[in-house]
Formats: sequence, structure tokens, C-alpha cells
Amino acid sequence: MIYEKNVVQKKVKNTNLRVGLCYPNIYRTAMSSLGYNILYDYINQNPEIFAERIIYPNTRSVETNSPLKDFNIISFSLQYEEDYFNVIKMLKESRIPIKRSERSSRDPLIIAGGPCATANPMPMAEFIDIFVIGEGEEVLNELFEKYSQYSKDLEKYLDVDGLYISEFDNKTKIAIVDDMEDAHHLTNPIITSTDDKEYQTIFKDSIMLNVSRGCTRGCRFCMSSYLYRPMRETSLNRLIETAEKLRDNTGLNRVTLIGAAVSDYSNILELIEELKNRDFEISTPSLRLESVKKEQLEILKKSNLKTITLAPESISKLRKSINKEIEDDKIFEVVKNVFDLGFNLKLYFIVGLPNETMEDIVELIEFMKKIASFRKGNSIKFSVNPFIPKPHTPLQWESYNIKDIKSKIRFIKKEMKDYKIKFESPKKGMIQYILSCGNSEVSQIIEKSATQNITLKEWEKYLPNYSLDSKLPWDNINVGVTKRFLEKEYGKVVSGKQTPWCEVQPCYNCGACTK
Repeated sequence: MIYEKNVVQKKVKNTNLRVGLCYPNIYRTAMSSLGYNILYDYINQNPEIFAERIIYPNTRSVETNSPLKDFNIISFSLQYEEDYFNVIKMLKESRIPIKRSERSSRDPLIIAGGPCATANPMPMAEFIDIFVIGEGEEVLNELFEKYSQYSKDLEKYLDVDGLYISEFDNKTKIAIVDDMEDAHHLTNPIITSTDDKEYQTIFKDSIMLNVSRGCTRGCRFCMSSYLYRPMRETSLNRLIETAEKLRDNTGLNRVTLIGAAVSDYSNILELIEELKNRDFEISTPSLRLESVKKEQLEILKKSNLKTITLAPESISKLRKSINKEIEDDKIFEVVKNVFDLGFNLKLYFIVGLPNETMEDIVELIEFMKKIASFRKGNSIKFSVNPFIPKPHTPLQWESYNIKDIKSKIRFIKKEMKDYKIKFESPKKGMIQYILSCGNSEVSQIIEKSATQNITLKEWEKYLPNYSLDSKLPWDNINVGVTKRFLEKEYGKVVSGKQTPWCEVQPCYNCGACTK
């Protein structure tokens, strides 16, 4: 049995607009997404609009069991590139024409948002009418007003910042909430109770608190470091107030702190101390090594957090090349503190970074083994993932060498066979790279995948090959950070020259703000 609390129910006949919020991944993932939960609550604040959830593999809504065809607008949340295939499956099963050019005025308007939609709409542009570029709160009300006036006359939407309209291939600028006081802070989330593990959310029996948005650390491989700049913090008072309302509305006492860089929050110690003083238990999905303090770990331990997740990424030389200069001694210090306090530990590493050699891999193996040597009966797990170039990052011009990555992963598996290590498939990594950095031609193989098994050789035909002079598929999407700045950062990869964190250093004019 599955029981949901705080589900919105409205009479369809009393609403003017029906929005199907589609999540092209399983229930467990969908209901663990703070963004998805925020949109559901935010849209339903309007009494004239009814937003209902449709969660893969289902194509009928949770709230009224309505099919996709019954909605005026269908919105897909694109959090992961691999979910593109499920978008096609959901449309196909609902008998809605997959390609936007084949849909009629009687079909729903198909929109999409989320980080993948924001970064590079082109691989899905054949299937999606409108992409929301940025944060939904800034765009959706105006989009809904346009729909009420003009329905699917998409030319009328071109004057709205934050909308990329596939038919016109228009230039647009990202829309973000400037001040977190104006953001929608979720206080009445849907809470799921079930014994079925497939439906248990990642943050089971926990409420999510949006500490901040954006990250300006500038790790050169990471899209989160560039896509939603600048970093915007929720005030301490607002967070405490929201946590209390969440507890009142859910009956839950455990708070999960959510943000691109939670431990970078300027009042993190005060926040977790105040939450602890109010008898909240506290957890967080991951912490940044640079800003982890023992005091934080001690409070998290008292809150019954079991596992700490960290991302050293690689060895010292390569960390410098990706603008993540953390000394080995700092990493060892944090790891020792984690184990001394009795936590389990999970660590993320990347294989295939630019200029990485087999000698570097040998050093990486020794580095991982040394980390494991500090263990005191605690569980330690490693996750090793292929490096995947991403749009709007300094490494967007890099390629994906599947043979090299396969060879290195094979070697690590052999040398570390006695350790718990999860390896991401090099083939999956290549597909993700194509879906992330490809152009509109990629739509062909996405559509084909809905009915056929695609070979590696077929995928390889779509591998991008960009140089600094290339016109990039996402050039029409302005996320604030300038291409000139990214080129400068790309030039620092070989030298390992660092670009300081702008929260503690003078502005270095990335273009995202006017500090």
C-alpha cells in the first residue's frame, strides 16, 4: 500500500487550465526531487490551474487518473539525459505525436524544464514545443498567461525571457530568482508512506529544506558550477521558519539540507545548531570537502546521520586542472574525522579527465587505498565515473574517449578488487555525452531508441567534435557566464592555474552578475 499526504485535489470543471507535470523517471526519483515538488505546489497555488503528476512508466495522472491527452499543457522535468528516452515512450503510449511538427492544435502544448533543458535543448528540440530556461517560478506564470490568450500560437511567446521555442530557434537568457526571499519555499510537500521499497523516496521520512541555489566554486567539469550563477542563499530566519512550517504540515522531524553546495552556506554552523536546538534531526546528500568542518560533522552525528558523501574527484595534479585545489592532507583530515565520529563514507571519483595518464591512474589507486586505510570498522564505498564534458563549462570543448576510459576502469577494477567500488558504464557515459552535448540530429537516434536497440557503433556516429571556433548547439542559450570567460578557464586546464572562489575573492567578471 502507498499512502500520500498533502496531495492537491481540485474539481477539474472549476479550473481553466490543466497542467500535466510529467516526470520521466520512477516514483522514487520523482518524489525525491525538490524542484518537482516545488513546481507542483507553486502551480497549484493558483486556484484556476490544476497541476497533476504523471510519473513514468504511468501515462495517467496520480490525482485524477487522467490520460496525457486530457491536459492543456504537458511539462516534462528533464533532470537526467537518460530520461529523454522515457519522454518519447510516454508520448508514444499516450498516442500524442512524438514530433512537434506532426502535432495539431488539438494536442497539448509540450514544454520541458530542468537542468538538461536549460543547458542544451537541441537534442530534444524536435519533440518539445517550448523549453523553460532557468527556474520555473520566474517564467511559468507568464507562460500560462500567454497560453490563456494565444494557445499554441508560439510566435506570441517570443518576448518572454527564459523561453526557448524550438520552431524559431530563438536566442534567450536564463531566468533565475534573484533573491531567495522571492523563491517558492515548499512548506506543504507530499509525503509518501509505504513498505514498498520501489516507492520509498531517497530522503525517506525527511523534509527538504532549500538552503541555497547556484554554485560559484567553478569546478571546470561541473555544470552546476556555471548554470545557475550567482550563488543565492536563503536567510537563516527564513530557513528556520520554513523548517517549522514543514514539521507542522508533515509531522516529520528530519530535515535534509538541499543546495548545490550546502556546506558553503555562509551560516551553516548556525543553521545546523539552531535546527538541532529545535529538536530537528539533520542530514545532507553531500558535503564539499573544502568547507567541511569537524563541528559540522559532530552536529550531524548527533542528528543520527549515518553516511557522509564526499567528492575528491582525482589526484592532486588533476584536481588543480579542474579548479578544485584541495590538498591531500585536507582530504585525509576530513576522512579521519568522518571515521573517528563513526560515520560510513562514500566517495566519488572521475576517470578520463583531460591530460590524465596511466601513471595518474596508478597514483589514484594508491590514493584511494590510503583513504580506505583510515577506516575503523566503518563502511567505505567508492564510486568511479567517466568524465563527461557538459555544456556551459570550460571543458565543453573536450571529447569523450571511450577506449581510454574502458582501459582505465578495467585496470582499477583489477587493482582494487578487494574494495567496494561502483563503476559507471563507459558506454552509458558516452551516450550521456552525446545526449548532453549533441545537436538536433541526435533526435533521430533518440526517436529510434523507442522501438529498437541501438548499437554502440550507431551511437558513435553522433559523437560531437568541437573546437574553440565551433558554433555550439547551445550558443543561443545565454546562462550569464560568457563564452570568453569559459575559454579563459579552458586555457588554465593544462597549467592547473586556479580561479579563486568569488565568494571570498574580488569579482573576476564571469558575466553572471554585477558584483
